[in-house]
Amino acid sequence: MQALTFHGKHDIRHETVPDPGITAPHEVILRVKACAICGSDLHIYHAHERGLDSGTVMGHEFIGEVVEVGKGIQRWRIGDRVMCPFTTSCGECFYCKKGLTCRCERGQFFGWVEKGLGLHGGQAEYVRVPLADQTLMAIPDGLPEEVALLLGDILSTGYFCADQADIHPEGVQVVVGCGPVGLMAIWAAQKLGARQLYAIDAIPERLALAAAWGATPLHLHDDNPLGQIRELTQGRGADSVLEVVGNTSAGRLAWELLRPGGTLSTVGVCNDQHLAFSPPEAYGKNMTYRVGRCPARHYMDRLVEAAREDAGQLAQIFSHQLPLDQGVEAYAMFAERRDNCLKVLLRP
Repeated sequence: MQALTFHGKHDIRHETVPDPGITAPHEVILRVKACAICGSDLHIYHAHERGLDSGTVMGHEFIGEVVEVGKGIQRWRIGDRVMCPFTTSCGECFYCKKGLTCRCERGQFFGWVEKGLGLHGGQAEYVRVPLADQTLMAIPDGLPEEVALLLGDILSTGYFCADQADIHPEGVQVVVGCGPVGLMAIWAAQKLGARQLYAIDAIPERLALAAAWGATPLHLHDDNPLGQIRELTQGRGADSVLEVVGNTSAGRLAWELLRPGGTLSTVGVCNDQHLAFSPPEAYGKNMTYRVGRCPARHYMDRLVEAAREDAGQLAQIFSHQLPLDQGVEAYAMFAERRDNCLKVLLRP
């Protein structure tokens, strides 16, 4: 099959690799109908994430059609159209029962093979899905494929960020970062009742989209967002800050924006070794800090109807759609933000 594979820093290749096969009774093979490049894929692309085996098939955002089933599969039949979260989950362990499916005791992350162990990803013609009865979800009628693709990762992640941010209609909420996850967080915050919602970024096109989606845009460098939020709140700061970037400068700004007693929710993948604020600073603000990987499978059921209702808006997140054989160029374009690239959908 054809796939996008990792071979080192800035070295993604479109090449022929062996087709995946069933290795256990509770697995299925999907023919990938669509896949996408995620911002966290860029951590691998830039080699910030260490340990990935050369030749690993990339990607954890994909939807597909079931073409082969293991002997233990009960839920799926050949021809079923399904969407998939970025991690597998068993549905039965301590963490799955608590809704923390991203920390399933048997779970694996798609697109990560290290020392020969792990799962190849979905930026390919086919992908193997373990624990498929619990991991996969049917794509319902009326839900466009590109929106189903979002549910498996960034739509759920944006909602998770807002869900743990203690949103209140009377409060002031700020989203730091208006990339794909930030825009999803803007959508989610409003679903959860946000009425005074601000969004910070340095890219005018992203701020324009944030405004179109209902947030008040603040340019990172030109609008003095910290000063504006403090003026708006009589010097206190925001009640909730949703940080989706995942680096020290964004984390520090989020902390500065937050009022004492407020909640900082962060979901951006971060490789920094230390928090952007110190324990005494956190103590001095009586802040609530919530951080971590989204349990996407847990949220997919909850969000599917809202995603169907707002499908036209959510699909705007894809600035580019390309065939898989142009995936190498798509990675470079996405990483360099060329041609106002926001998110790329690839079709094998």
